[in-house]
Amino acid sequence: MSEESVPQQGGGAGQPKGLLQQMEELMAALNADLSALDADLQSAGRASAESDASLGAEMP
Repeated sequence: MSEESVPQQGGGAGQPKGLLQQMEELMAALNADLSALDADLQSAGRASAESDASLGAEMP
């Protein structure tokens, strides 16, 4: 997880955030990171399957 996605302590108006709000922000950041990882893995899997299929077609 990158440092940019980790919420900083304290609110924008100088008011401290509650534990529930911090947890919700962390869960949202984690969900976004996992979604991006899922998309990367799926595209890598498709690229691998396509290269395997093209290699199989070249072999007699």
